[in-house]
Amino acid sequence: MKRLKEKVALITGGAAGIGLETARLFLGEGARVALVDLDDDDLSDAARDLGNPDDLLTIAADVSSVEDSKRYVAQTVEAFGRIDILVNNAALYASLPVARYDAIDLEIWDRVMAVNVTGTYKMIRAAAPVMEAAGAGKIVNITSGTVKKGMPGMLHYVASKGAVQAMTRALSRELGPSGVCVNNLAPGLTLSDSILANPDHVEATRAKVLASRAIPRDGLPEDLVGALVFLCSDESDFMTGQTVAVDGGSVNT
Repeated sequence: MKRLKEKVALITGGAAGIGLETARLFLGEGARVALVDLDDDDLSDAARDLGNPDDLLTIAADVSSVEDSKRYVAQTVEAFGRIDILVNNAALYASLPVARYDAIDLEIWDRVMAVNVTGTYKMIRAAAPVMEAAGAGKIVNITSGTVKKGMPGMLHYVASKGAVQAMTRALSRELGPSGVCVNNLAPGLTLSDSILANPDHVEATRAKVLASRAIPRDGLPEDLVGALVFLCSDESDFMTGQTVAVDGGSVNT
């Protein structure tokens, strides 16, 4: 039985990596999927990769824009009638320069917060009322295992993901009475296309990350999507405000 049959999922940062693999599995599990990303060409490539199915909608938009968030929620509802699932995957990480706390450019800091934190909030603010009106919904925010461990040179990123985890806890209290569940998925280092395009990040962290894992191998986008399907399915209806780590059993070293 398909676990997401006839559900409508909205996925941000959906043109590659974790977002694309999530869309692939969700479609296979019977969902109708709206993919949001910045670039039309990237979205076209993603649609071709997925086989251009009828149950796929692609929308070019900036998650940090209030107007864009309202627009792609409205387009999803217009195309599919509702929104059952929201996966907040869009974030800045792989393109960020590694820098000590006192050397981070403040414009970069503000941009990270605008996308990773405020963008997530704007997305939820636009989509959650649709779910509340329906009396049900699943929101999954992609955070990071670095929130519990810290990560030298990436204070801006770690702080942003910590904020999202706290946001999830607060929202779970507000949205629970309406039947909307809000949870976090916290990956470890995941070798997505964007990460592999920045070898400095890989070289700086990969060996230490692998040494910290009970399962000592690289994490891949497809390793995350099984947990995502669970968090977005009816199987997790009594679960909210939680953070699920998918990181190969990583511990501090």
